[in-house]
Parts: sequence; C-alpha cells; structure tokens
Amino acid sequence: MAVILKRPRALFDLSEIWSYVAEDSVSNADRFAARIDKAFTLLARRPGLGRARHELYPSLRSFVVRKYVVFYLPLANGIDVIRVLHGARDIETIFDEEERNGARRLD
Repeated sequence: MAVILKRPRALFDLSEIWSYVAEDSVSNADRFAARIDKAFTLLARRPGLGRARHELYPSLRSFVVRKYVVFYLPLANGIDVIRVLHGARDIETIFDEEERNGARRLD
C-alpha cells in the first residue's frame, strides 16, 4: 500500500479549507475532503503525476484539485504532502516567505 505523509502545514491547510467551505455547507466540505483524499491516493500510487515545481523547491510537484493545488514530494513508496493552497494565491511568495522565515525545511 502506498504511503501518504502529510506535513503539519498541509494538515493546517486542509483544516482551514474544510472550515471555510463548511461555513456554507458541511456536506460540500466533506465532499471536498473526500475528493482531496482520492487525489492523495492517486498521487501516492503514481507520484510522477502533476507538474514539476523545481522553481519552488527541488523535486517538488503540484497537482490541481478543483481550485486548490496540492504540493508534494514523491517518495519511493508514496508521497509527502507539503501544502494545499488555493490556486489564486501568490504561491511563489508564500514559499519564498516560508523559506525566509525558516518554516520550510523539506530536507
């Protein structure tokens, strides 16, 4: 079975997304959570899917799920989910700020 690791920031992102969507509809939030979990399973089985994001971090990849972008590192036996961000956000700035603040230690 493929491994799906989720970094603390990714878990926080997922919680925030669920809470935001649940403000309008808990059932929609639950459906989105299930859709994200399905994407994680797909990526864990085929970690080469998605787009290479070497400009953000070596070996980092991204995969779009609706309006959100899953950022992950492929593993030999699955994936390591780094962040899940809304696609309209300034993703490069977010990753740059985290690196400057020492919050993004992916090695």
